[in-house]
Amino acid sequence: MKRLVPLVIGGLCAAVLTPAAAADTPSATGVAVTVARFATPDAATKAYTYDPALIAPGAAVVVVATPLRRSTKALLTVYGLVPNRTYGAHAHQRPCGALPTDAGAHHQHVVDPVQPSVDPAYANPDNEIWLDFTTDDRGRAVVGTVVPWRFADRRAGSVVIHAERTATEPGKAGTAGPRLGCATVRF
Repeated sequence: MKRLVPLVIGGLCAAVLTPAAAADTPSATGVAVTVARFATPDAATKAYTYDPALIAPGAAVVVVATPLRRSTKALLTVYGLVPNRTYGAHAHQRPCGALPTDAGAHHQHVVDPVQPSVDPAYANPDNEIWLDFTTDDRGRAVVGTVVPWRFADRRAGSVVIHAERTATEPGKAGTAGPRLGCATVRF
């Protein structure tokens, strides 16, 4: 039985499906929900930590992606991470795997013909889903974004958390350092 429960983090509240109900597949309305705890690659099923010093096993992640009329809203909630630290985060092409690179490159609505993409005309928060965040003094964060497009035949498969805030300058646009963790999301 699916149940919505309130999730309160840092004074913010969001309704999410209970972990048992979160099937990690889009609902009939197209809403995608992932609720998971990070684990090392040998034990992970939905959320992988590749750097346990910066994303400890047992830290939690919730991702909700909602199609709107002409856009997509994405919400990322984390807790149990390093306090007062900035992370980069983006939707990536494929589901998570044992290796940080298994998730592929950033999902782009309009794909840059030159890969890896570091051109700000393509690697930007309107063409990709960027969810950079800074944790509070308890290691929690809630961040959301709305992009001006909906998924069609190509869908993202995960949200990857990176070591640094996302760069925006030419030649570095979209880069955010090493991949620290990954949550599989069926956008």
